[in-house]
Amino acid sequence: MIVWIAFLIVIFIFLALDLGVFNKTPHIINAKEASKWTAVWVTLSFCFSGVIFWLYSNAYISNPNNYKPLTATLKYITGYLIELSLSIDNIFVIAIIFSAFKIAQKYQHRILFWGIIGAIVFRGLMIFFGVLLINKFTWTTYLFGAFLLFTAIKMLFTKDEEDFEPKESFVYKALGRIIPITSHTEKEHFFIKKDAKTYATPLFVSLIVIEVMDVLFAVDSVPAILAITSDPFIVFSSNIFAILGLRSMYFFLANMLEKFSHLEYSLIAILSFVGLKMLFHDYIEVPEWASLGFIALALLIGILVSLKSESKNEA
Repeated sequence: MIVWIAFLIVIFIFLALDLGVFNKTPHIINAKEASKWTAVWVTLSFCFSGVIFWLYSNAYISNPNNYKPLTATLKYITGYLIELSLSIDNIFVIAIIFSAFKIAQKYQHRILFWGIIGAIVFRGLMIFFGVLLINKFTWTTYLFGAFLLFTAIKMLFTKDEEDFEPKESFVYKALGRIIPITSHTEKEHFFIKKDAKTYATPLFVSLIVIEVMDVLFAVDSVPAILAITSDPFIVFSSNIFAILGLRSMYFFLANMLEKFSHLEYSLIAILSFVGLKMLFHDYIEVPEWASLGFIALALLIGILVSLKSESKNEA
């Protein structure tokens, strides 16, 4: 419990510094600033693997039934890479939502910041119930595995998907029934008053749509991490660090994602791998280093093939 509280306090301190100090004044985040913050979050995420090693060293001494420190560290890094890779598509959706609601670039960071707060709560709940289901009903492991394999096959054979239209979504229409929505924005405010009536601005609407889409993406990513480990702290910490890094990575990658056209096949390979691992976990034991190696290699191949294909097209 002390470890959980300390972790959450540190995360919220990071977030408070992010919005209250480094991004106190709304501004356009350029590629240089975005790359700097992406590097900071990725570095912090990998440095936290040292904390995992230290925590589980002490836990293993007191109770040998716990993960060995190296095993716990590898599971954390594997979970982090899975979450980060499976969330790449989320960047596309965020870009579409901002474009649909005409959100000025200087206010996008504020929306993503509050999106992180919601993601911490919703991901925490999904992980809690996911771990509870796996520990109480072991057959759910097969259910999660089959779902991930189905998702991979669907991604492989579904090429011409309809474009996502945020203003036509159920979330937008449902929100409009709860509170009036205006197309007018007033600085970075989520709500404005007009004629003694409160209206939700496009900033608030885009925040809610992004939050709901994040939960939908988590339906894939959370079971994928649960295929690696059912330890709630490893799953939660790797998930949160990936989300924190993804928000800053958005500003760095939003205009470059088309260059990584073959990365989708890497995601299909990763989903297939973790799905099969869950389905055959009683018969085949895959070492942690093998899982981490496969996921890292799949991502590397997808990136290199995409860049090579892009350079050929430009030539």
